[in-house]
Amino acid sequence: MEQAETAHWSDEVHAVLREHQVRQVTYVPDAGHRELINACAEDGQMASVPLTTEEEGIALLAGAWLGGQRGVLLMQSSGVGNCVNMLSLARTCQFPLLMLVTMRGQWGEFNPWQVPMGQATPEVLRATGTMVFEVAQAAEIGETVNAAARMVFNGPASAAVLISQRVLGAKTFGR
Repeated sequence: MEQAETAHWSDEVHAVLREHQVRQVTYVPDAGHRELINACAEDGQMASVPLTTEEEGIALLAGAWLGGQRGVLLMQSSGVGNCVNMLSLARTCQFPLLMLVTMRGQWGEFNPWQVPMGQATPEVLRATGTMVFEVAQAAEIGETVNAAARMVFNGPASAAVLISQRVLGAKTFGR
């Protein structure tokens, strides 16, 4: 008996990004975003741009907006710490900034180095004027990304969807 393949939450998020006409997807490679990164890379209407550091994505998305395109920044919570100064660019220039953040330092974290920034991420983002949408269940991710994208692209505003480590599963040293 064949078992139906279960859809991954990233399939719904990819569909939401297409619906909002996102054309540029910037990211630092991350296992939590792997499925979404692959879907966007295979999408002929999206340019996938790997970054060396997360703050490059904010500058790249500012340029995309100036060029008439919408984009998204995919990163891990530790990358939010790298972006603090660049988040002022989105706030001051008032361009739309949508960020999807896979969380670390939460439920079942094995790496103590991830805990401080993982715990501080929501407050750091709020302190920079970024709207924060936290997701604790995979079934909520698509509708949450859609709501955040509507606010960002109609605003313009800056918003981050934080995808809980409970959704992603606790990482181990081997993954």
